[in-house]
Amino acid sequence: MGLKALDYETMNENVKKVQYAVRGELYLRASELQKEGKKIIFTNVGNPHALGQKPLTFPRQVVALCQAPFLLDDPNVGLIFPVDAIARAKHYLSLTSGGLGAYSDSRGIPGVRKEVAEFIERRDGYPSDPELIFLTDGASKGVMQILNCIIRGQGDGVLVPVPQYPLYSATISLLGGSLVPYYLEETANWGLDVNNLRESVAQARFKGITVRAMVIINPGNPTGQCLSEANLREILNFCYQENLVLLGDEVYQQNIYQDERPFISSRKVLMDMGPPISKEVQLVSFHTVSKGYWGECGQRGGYFEMTNIPPKTVDEIYKIASISLSPNVPAQIFMGLMVNPLKPGDVSYDQYVRESKGILESLRRRARIMTDGFNSCKNVVCNFTEGAMYSFPQLRLPPKAIEAAKQAGKVPDVFYCLKLLEATGISTVPGSGFGQKEGVFHLRTTILPAEEEMPEIMSSFKKFNDEFMAQYEDNWNRSRM
Repeated sequence: MGLKALDYETMNENVKKVQYAVRGELYLRASELQKEGKKIIFTNVGNPHALGQKPLTFPRQVVALCQAPFLLDDPNVGLIFPVDAIARAKHYLSLTSGGLGAYSDSRGIPGVRKEVAEFIERRDGYPSDPELIFLTDGASKGVMQILNCIIRGQGDGVLVPVPQYPLYSATISLLGGSLVPYYLEETANWGLDVNNLRESVAQARFKGITVRAMVIINPGNPTGQCLSEANLREILNFCYQENLVLLGDEVYQQNIYQDERPFISSRKVLMDMGPPISKEVQLVSFHTVSKGYWGECGQRGGYFEMTNIPPKTVDEIYKIASISLSPNVPAQIFMGLMVNPLKPGDVSYDQYVRESKGILESLRRRARIMTDGFNSCKNVVCNFTEGAMYSFPQLRLPPKAIEAAKQAGKVPDVFYCLKLLEATGISTVPGSGFGQKEGVFHLRTTILPAEEEMPEIMSSFKKFNDEFMAQYEDNWNRSRM
């Protein structure tokens, strides 16, 4: 018998090229150690509830009632659920045809898309069309759908920030396209230099790659920076000049930990710029219920909104969405609740504000504890996390550590992160999984562990790091004597 279609040797080569460090070697080793009974702190993935963040009460009450609509007929329902949760559950059930067990429109429930459009209008000050909003199973599915429409083959490139979130590198590999990196400047708090963008495009064209789109992650993952309005204007001008689609990954827009640089959407900046740019630049923006103070990762709710995309293309994207029949319906209701939150005067409003404020204020404190903790360590430097959920410290590894990694057949930051995991149970992601400049090493960790555990985690990190650096520096110093 010859080789079969699903034998490793004959399967789709693009699948083999895919790498996804967030659930890569480190994660697999951490899972093994956990099975052996070691306490593991999974800071490798932005998964708030897994690290102890409590779900917001009101949305869970509403979805519980939608999942079990017979509770609405119970005469005692008002003793358990507040009146606004009951009213909102009835509202969402009235928008579905057949409740949560039925498919919705492939773009998502029209009434929820209308709520998303109203949210965007309140946020940006410009009207939004529900027909140009698609609800998706998390933002990742939306990103994959749009990249699938852009990438026609290996000759097509997408500009992606480096360090980047590996969803982009993995999906571009899977679709057979080319990732065109543009490097963020660590010394300028991970800022973006348009000259660098121009260089990246020129180099790609020299290799025969047609650059068709540009990705921005704002606030940044893994780098945690917030793009300024001036920076966004430069990016939009650049996309206009180079005729690129801009993909605005804005899933961390609720996660802001300083007051100097608030979140501004790329769509607002685009509209503020006025014609011809505001009428010409194609923009797709993404958002989710997985991040912010919601953290509902497992619910897989997201949306994308299209600006300046021709109607015929929208029809084609609708056709592709239809292949999956429908995004999951409970997640669509979570999205509706996120974009249409409680208002002052609602019965559950005070509790909702107390819970969401508590989470955000704690995240702000944790961002500070973590940045300060990393900066107190030997050979570690770290920019402050302005937004998102991650810290991305640079590790200044001694030459002997780099040599030891080479002998172990490991990339140096993978070597460091594996040693960290074995010694402390802290599971991180090496910077090499996100891309970084040659000879520079990082790790990414979430800022999500419980606030009361943070000092202990940082002190166990510091103890490990300082001993690791001393061990390899001693060797290094001795060898130079």
